[in-house]
Amino acid sequence: MEIGTTARPLTVWVVSDGRAGIENQALGLAEAVQRLAPAEITLKHVHWRPRADKLPVFLKGPALLDPSSDRMEPDPGQAWPDLWIATGRATLPLSLAARRRSGGRTFVVQTQDPRLSPARFDMVVAPAHDELAGDNVFRITGSPHRITPDGIAAAAAALADRLDPLPRPRVAVLIGGRSKAFDLPEAHAADLADRIARAVRTTGGSLMLTFSRRTPAAARAVMTDRLGKLPGLIWDERGPNPYFAFLGAADHVLVTEDSANMAAEAAATGRPVHILPMQPLKPGGKFARLHADLEARGATRPFDGSLPAWTYEPLAETDLAARAVLEAMAAR
Repeated sequence: MEIGTTARPLTVWVVSDGRAGIENQALGLAEAVQRLAPAEITLKHVHWRPRADKLPVFLKGPALLDPSSDRMEPDPGQAWPDLWIATGRATLPLSLAARRRSGGRTFVVQTQDPRLSPARFDMVVAPAHDELAGDNVFRITGSPHRITPDGIAAAAAALADRLDPLPRPRVAVLIGGRSKAFDLPEAHAADLADRIARAVRTTGGSLMLTFSRRTPAAARAVMTDRLGKLPGLIWDERGPNPYFAFLGAADHVLVTEDSANMAAEAAATGRPVHILPMQPLKPGGKFARLHADLEARGATRPFDGSLPAWTYEPLAETDLAARAVLEAMAAR
């Protein structure tokens, strides 16, 4: 099978627990495959019964799925998909079952480090900063995602009536929140907001601010209060998150260092990406490796209170992974 020359469209199942940050990794990889070869994508959401949710991977099976879960096998008379792309711990038992029960028909790809031997899957697409190794491991900077030049341009165009009048430079600010490695207490959030406000005012630009589900309420409130008088938009959680549109309209992107996904996605835009410091709970580790990688590739710099412009080749890691998947399928 050569890329782009399949006799029929590939059938692709994208499997996750439905959380946007998780699903977008698998869906982004599937969409990148679809850009290279005709493919039909089906989304599948897995939900386990409460008593089974925390069981070890090898003790879970389809009988323990919650009734709200999608069907994780073909309908009677239908074939298993050509390609199964899954992300997240909840999908692991089903990925293993799909590989076994399809009799090898289905090429099973897991993104992220599955915390199982990579040999149990046909391919693992893993962040380089996780340092996972194996013959079938394809390592990329960050994780797969859905950011493409056309996609973010279209999202920005859909909000053109609100974004086009904003003075340049337009500064997209992407705020994460508390995790195992970082925290965003109110005082730290207030200091960040003041530094961002000074930078935007100095340039005469405007602000496009969005928060994540992990942003603490106190941090969200103080940043909204201190940045609310700047020209621009602050997402108030009413309606869809304008995250893609903000990336498409931005001249600069500021992103907190706690989110590997947001940093890698911002680096796919080609815009200068400034990394906002958080309060570290576990210094070093994989986040330090990721940010060193992004900085070495010219995409990011630590935020120093100013907004210098620079250029770099936008990262296209998801496309590289998609090509690797199709080449591995063809080789098999």
